[in-house]
Amino acid sequence: MALEIIGAGFGRTGTYSLKAALERLGFGPCHHMSEVIGNAEQIRLWSDAAEGRPDYTGLFEGYRAAVDFPVAAFWPDVLAATPGAKVILSERDPEDWYGSFSQTILPLILDRAAWPEDRRAWFEMIEQVIIHRALGGRTDRDGILAAYRANVAKARDMAQDGRALLFHPRHGWEPLCRFLGVAVPDEPYPNTNKRAEFFASVKSGIEEAAG
Repeated sequence: MALEIIGAGFGRTGTYSLKAALERLGFGPCHHMSEVIGNAEQIRLWSDAAEGRPDYTGLFEGYRAAVDFPVAAFWPDVLAATPGAKVILSERDPEDWYGSFSQTILPLILDRAAWPEDRRAWFEMIEQVIIHRALGGRTDRDGILAAYRANVAKARDMAQDGRALLFHPRHGWEPLCRFLGVAVPDEPYPNTNKRAEFFASVKSGIEEAAG
């Protein structure tokens, strides 16, 4: 099964809500970091991809869509490997995004002393994928925001040609469904993964993976 939808938006831009929305629209299962955290094979494959040995067929086997990190760090290459896929960039104001990212994902990665030993492979992988691949090795505010804006600019160029959708959760179902050519559901657009929920889900994933 080849990917039909590739998410270009970084984590903390409404990607978990987008995953839920895409699955509701029939484009599931949708790959997301939540699918990776307790999966040793996914961790290995993404670590290989970060080191320049990607196996996109293996990474996305069984998935119709992929959003969030890790795919957001590789989306131009994934698109080149699956040129028929549609690209969706989940948007968020850069300063607002940085405020969330700098209080959730970033400290989780940077506090290496707090990494659980039995989850070290996952933390090492996300450090490579997010810090080194997506952010170009920058962990300072200006560098992170520059990487974020550059990623948005790539997708914006594609959107001008109709090859991508720039999407914010506040837009609701209509632009997403129009872009994908499906009917609008008679229900609210999903609203999930607030900041507290993010940490709870990471903690739950680590504990569950540890048994």
